Amino acid sequence: MGVRFEELAWRETPIGLISLRRRRDPSLDVEVYEVKLDDEYLMSSLFPVAEIELARLGLAPLSGQGLDVVVGGLGLGYTARTALSDERVGSLLVVEAIEDVIDWHRRGLLPFAAGLAADPRTRFVRADFFAAVADGTGFDPREPARRFHAVLLDVDHSPRNVLHPGHAPFYTPDGLRRLAAHLHPDGVFALWSDDPPDADFEAVLAEVFRTARAHVVPFANPLTGGQSANTVYVAQR
Repeated sequence: MGVRFEELAWRETPIGLISLRRRRDPSLDVEVYEVKLDDEYLMSSLFPVAEIELARLGLAPLSGQGLDVVVGGLGLGYTARTALSDERVGSLLVVEAIEDVIDWHRRGLLPFAAGLAADPRTRFVRADFFAAVADGTGFDPREPARRFHAVLLDVDHSPRNVLHPGHAPFYTPDGLRRLAAHLHPDGVFALWSDDPPDADFEAVLAEVFRTARAHVVPFANPLTGGQSANTVYVAQR
């Protein structure tokens, strides 16, 4: 029998203790990778569907080749890995505030994300996504004025349930206008949320972007034996 539980990495950060752990779920007979912030679960390899759909839905409205994409929040790597599977993507900039999370991928601790760190299109930027928007410095330190075709964000639980109070201004009209300034015309902003569609936030998106839509992404929940759902917002300039 293999190891039932192993803590692979952990680090104290300004927003709490972040840890990566691997466990064997005997009822499902699968190996599960989980990220926790203090005692709160951030993500699990049992539920990757909406993170995958964040990339698919976010890139779907775009046309052309050589797309420049930003992923905000690396986590287990599902969104970034799915973006790279789109042959139209020419470059992928992953903005992650915690160096240790980037290191998980560079060390190959997540087998299902294999190839992400080694792909020549990928570049990791250790930075606070929200600060980069708020202060106008942009996502690419090599080219502060650079614009992108898509920004895919998965950091907070939802626009209302943020991991740090400093993130909250991002989800206002002013915050989203600052984000939109980093997009090409017709560029897309896509956001993962753990909550059901929020009509108030949809109205905020519609105030800033030409189009905005909330997609409900259902997925099988092996822990309950039923179905759960996340939301992916897609807004286009």
